[in-house]
Amino acid sequence: MKEESNSQNLEKEMEFNSSSPRTIPVVSTLTNPFDNNNSLACVNGHTRKPIALCPGMYHSPVTNALWETRSKTFERLLDPPEDATPQSELLTKTPKQSRTRILYGFSTDYILREQYRDPWNEVRIGKLLEDLDALAGTISVKHCSDDDSTTRPLLLVTASVDKIVLKKPISVDVDLKIVGSAIWVGRSSIDIQLEVIQSTKEGSDTSDSVALTANFIFVARDSKTGKAAPVNRLSPETEKERSLFEEAEARSKLRKRKSVEKKKEIQNGDVNRLEALLAEGRIFCDMPALADRNSILLRDTCLENSLICQPQQRNIHGRIFGGFLMHRAFELAFSTAYAFAGLVPYFLEVDHVDFLRPVDVGDFLRIKSCVLYTEHENSEKPLINIEVVAHVTRPELRSSEVSNTFYFTFTARPEATATNNGFRIRKVVPATEEEARRILEHMDAESMQSGEGKSK
Repeated sequence: MKEESNSQNLEKEMEFNSSSPRTIPVVSTLTNPFDNNNSLACVNGHTRKPIALCPGMYHSPVTNALWETRSKTFERLLDPPEDATPQSELLTKTPKQSRTRILYGFSTDYILREQYRDPWNEVRIGKLLEDLDALAGTISVKHCSDDDSTTRPLLLVTASVDKIVLKKPISVDVDLKIVGSAIWVGRSSIDIQLEVIQSTKEGSDTSDSVALTANFIFVARDSKTGKAAPVNRLSPETEKERSLFEEAEARSKLRKRKSVEKKKEIQNGDVNRLEALLAEGRIFCDMPALADRNSILLRDTCLENSLICQPQQRNIHGRIFGGFLMHRAFELAFSTAYAFAGLVPYFLEVDHVDFLRPVDVGDFLRIKSCVLYTEHENSEKPLINIEVVAHVTRPELRSSEVSNTFYFTFTARPEATATNNGFRIRKVVPATEEEARRILEHMDAESMQSGEGKSK
């Protein structure tokens, strides 16, 4: 039995390091699928840790499957040799070598289907965001691997997430597939594109089956020094891969340009916009009886969650999964939109997210959300823009730092508005100058991004 187990482990390792893309099947996790052998396995004379003892096993079936797939690499990350040296020569890899697929067998696996079902018989978006982060991590490990067990592995962390867009509803009754690969690399960063694909008709075009798109940016750090480390080069082969490479490079240059630009002083036009936003808020504060009943103060839309970050939520570096943070932020944003609109919201997209500060096991995390502003020019598809801010709070140090700021966009479900003829999205107004500035900054960022999208 041990020889058979060792053979299977070797086969999985060869598949992971091979240049051909492979599909990772996802199984339900009512019971741990790796509990068949409770004893420590012995591979090549070395004691191997049971995979169930690794961090990240408590997130989702996808995390379990991904963890098992890259278990050999993770063992090196958890226990690197003391005398390991950094990678001395960078390799050149193709997008195909990191391309990975995940298959959710919803149509045949009842337990898996129930693990992902939301109250409206669709896939839980928050859980899917967590899976996307886990898959992006696997792809980054695969691209950065030098297939040399004697070198020091890199630490790979989520630096940011570009806009995640839901293109169509995702059913929980139909099989689902996520496909992703590295599409661009810088000196120490990797741009990973993911597509969630679900086809409801046989033989339908793949582009028509894309339900969600996302881009994750990972950065590499030396596992010993913590400094930025170079990553393997990327050589696109097909016309589509070259196009994706060029688009990602343009986005990278834009991000760098924005990061070095100093904030400009507010011009007269911006002052006027601030005043216009604050004017209605002052009526709420000073003469509430005369305020417009179709408007509401921003501070009256707020919700908040608090939690202590547990070991089960950590990644291999002992830090909290970025996907876990997105999962929790999404569910609070959904609840905020639901309580605000009075109807079931429908998720549309996540705006660009920067991971500003790592979150550690034991941290006291406070997640605060509000409706930042609404757009109701299109009465059939009004937009609710939710801001979620995650604070790492240390009561013993009297400190609180922002870890992440998320921006989610929702609308109302068509079936909900159809049965509610009096439905109307209220206008959100700021009461303070700081709130007004936050609204204007995000509105301007949104208009800039939509302008860039049109120019492409």
